[in-house]
Amino acid sequence: MLAAYPGTSRAPVDLVTGSPSIDLEAAERAAAALLAALGIPDSSEAALRTPARMVAGLAELLSSAPWEFTTFPNPEGQHELVLARDVPFTSVCAHHLLPFSGLAQVGVLPGERIAGLSKLARAVEAFAARMQVQEELGQQIAAFLDEQLQCRGVGVLLVAEHLCMTRRGVRALGADTVTIASRGLLRDDPAARAEFLQLAMPCTRRAG
Repeated sequence: MLAAYPGTSRAPVDLVTGSPSIDLEAAERAAAALLAALGIPDSSEAALRTPARMVAGLAELLSSAPWEFTTFPNPEGQHELVLARDVPFTSVCAHHLLPFSGLAQVGVLPGERIAGLSKLARAVEAFAARMQVQEELGQQIAAFLDEQLQCRGVGVLLVAEHLCMTRRGVRALGADTVTIASRGLLRDDPAARAEFLQLAMPCTRRAG
């Protein structure tokens, strides 16, 4: 157990993000076999180290280091919305193994504890390092913040470009996807939800 951070009511969370245990050698062999099955000559100059580069790139997208989530007292009684805007993220589509990336807007209605602002961005980064769909990513971030902060409300708005939609299949260039995950007052109170969406939505158009 990690030592308690000064001013916190609990020990920091050593967040295990689900980063996989990667067998690099096995993955490189599999990548080489995939390229061969796709008809790409393994003797070509471009393919000499391509399997290793493929594996390194995917491993980076699917991994994040353990980190500590710390909370602090709220002595001034901050009760208005706190919003971390335009937090960049990249994740990997579970259906096509292609990246999707964009911006996250993370809103919190504080309770007795507040989080360092960097921790809101860190939560986005950590949960993005998985194979998943965008709807799951937003719900994971919202559930984590709600549990750790015991706050009055959480809202997570994600807008992202999915290469599986814009660069293949329908090739809907310029299309993005917006999802919302919310808890507490940012889900159940119309006024609080409207404030969150009003502040968050204008930011989404800058995702591209």
